[in-house]
Amino acid sequence: MRQRSRRWCAVAAAAVVTLALVPAARAATERDVMFVGNNWDGTVDLLDATTLEKYQRIDVVPDLDERVDDMRLDQRIAMLVIRETAGEGHDQLVDDIMVSPDGRTMYVSRPSLGDVAAFDVATGAQHWFTRVDGYRSDHMALSPDGSTLLVSATTADVVNAVDTASGEITGRFDAGDFPHENRYSADGETIYNASIGNVLAPDSELLDPVKGDRELTIVDAGTLQVRDTIEFEAGIRPFVVLPDDRTMYAQLSFHNGFIEYDLEQRRRTRTVHLPLSEEAREMERDDYPLDSAHHGLAMNDDHTKICDAGTISDYAAVLSVPALTVDRIVPTGDKPYWAATSPDGEYCFLSNSGSDDISVVSYDDPAEIARIPVGDHPQRVRGYTVPADVLSR
Repeated sequence: MRQRSRRWCAVAAAAVVTLALVPAARAATERDVMFVGNNWDGTVDLLDATTLEKYQRIDVVPDLDERVDDMRLDQRIAMLVIRETAGEGHDQLVDDIMVSPDGRTMYVSRPSLGDVAAFDVATGAQHWFTRVDGYRSDHMALSPDGSTLLVSATTADVVNAVDTASGEITGRFDAGDFPHENRYSADGETIYNASIGNVLAPDSELLDPVKGDRELTIVDAGTLQVRDTIEFEAGIRPFVVLPDDRTMYAQLSFHNGFIEYDLEQRRRTRTVHLPLSEEAREMERDDYPLDSAHHGLAMNDDHTKICDAGTISDYAAVLSVPALTVDRIVPTGDKPYWAATSPDGEYCFLSNSGSDDISVVSYDDPAEIARIPVGDHPQRVRGYTVPADVLSR
């Protein structure tokens, strides 16, 4: 009996040692990394989400000249229109970023080229590219198993489903005017797509109907059949749907703040109004960047905090959920245009598109803990856990 007791003690001690080594082993083999898309540069910067050190910069338009040479006349005209409107005089070369579950492949939508492309994270080598329907690619989402990439084809008012292995378009579904962000539900069975309406149309309230259909499209992920469509009075900007598939937090065009929406009852339950800077108070509706007052919404892992990017007022608002009370307004760089949570849930990373840097804001004790220079016009930021061997300095 005493021998068995000693044996169990030895096993227990070994288990404790093994468990203690797990974090160290993981740290040696994996890293939490933020992928930052520099829209006007056509590059993606990789930042360590914990140490905030910089890894490699990946060129995501190595084929730019070739792609332009292959364009038809109408596609070249569309590229020029994008440059002079949404691009503010620049080509839009990287909008959204997704990374495969194994952390080795990166997918990038390239709006001005009207396509999506896949790259090896370690080497930067391009695997494939595929043109989407219409003329412009936008926000994306990756299925939980990594096999299907959803890409909003803005001008075609559809979302393309792309096979990540081959780059082939395998399906599509109709959305509202200018489909924007895509999200999968927590169980992976439902797709949510939000449309923003024609942001190039006049911003006069009298002419609001010409902006078209602004709606949330709810889709079966397996069949790509539309289950439901919910109309909104304004474009739906970044949004989050909680795991209950009922509660949605969403920013709306021209609104300084966000709303809480009940998807089951199809009604707005609360509206959060957030402050405007003195400069923002002087702005006309026409001056809002593509109709965005606030553009960037993220939550921590347990959904107890919201990070809201105050785009025209240059701040991050951190709020407590479910009370929706403001913990703190944290100043950031110029024109924060996206918000993303680090893989460990500790920090909100905001892309300051006007000052070409990233603000790192803590959730628990809201403050800007760092500001990191990146490339020209950072836009989308996404956080992933990737193998350490794909990273270089």
